[in-house]
Amino acid sequence: MLITRLVYIFMPAAVIMAFHYAPAAAVLGETSRLLYFHVPLAWVSVMAFAVSGAGAILFLVDKKGRFPRSEDTFHNSASLGTLFAVLATASGSVWAKLMWGSYWNWDPRQTSIVILLLIYSAYFSLRSALAGKTARGRLSAAYLIIAMTAMPFFVFVIPRVFPSLHPDPVINPDLKIHLEAEMRLTLIVSVVAFSLLYFYVLEILNRLSRIRDSVEGSHNE
Repeated sequence: MLITRLVYIFMPAAVIMAFHYAPAAAVLGETSRLLYFHVPLAWVSVMAFAVSGAGAILFLVDKKGRFPRSEDTFHNSASLGTLFAVLATASGSVWAKLMWGSYWNWDPRQTSIVILLLIYSAYFSLRSALAGKTARGRLSAAYLIIAMTAMPFFVFVIPRVFPSLHPDPVINPDLKIHLEAEMRLTLIVSVVAFSLLYFYVLEILNRLSRIRDSVEGSHNE
């Protein structure tokens, strides 16, 4: 898609703005620059899992084969969602070390994302175990739909039910940590940049899946 090529503009802009345009937060100092990478990574992981679930639904309801590549889409999106979730966890651990003195504190957000990663890791195990089976697509899609329905509970509910060390400056206006105009603009640009990166990589993975299927089909003839 032509729009995904905008990643070549937004991603460099996001990096430059994160390190040179946005000021350091008064409370967090230079460590606040992690915000412009950690938050977009977490956002894209949620978006990718949502797209994979939507693609799985499309795959199951498409009885006429109007969307023949929907299985590739939901699988590749789940793969990217897992990758971005791992990167969000890693960047969050760096934040935790700088702010709380330890890479891992069993904070509700840290615990919930680990559980979410285990759920999607089980999906890849299931799909691998079903290799060569005709029911592989349907069972994989059904699992991703269940995972998608559980995802909001681990992402939005648990971290707000239990006390958390995790700052929530964008959503919670009562916190003492406030984003200046430059910081908000930089965060928005970073979220857009990483979202475009996700769709760009998804497009590449879908294209590679088509090439792989074409090569495998020619070998089977």
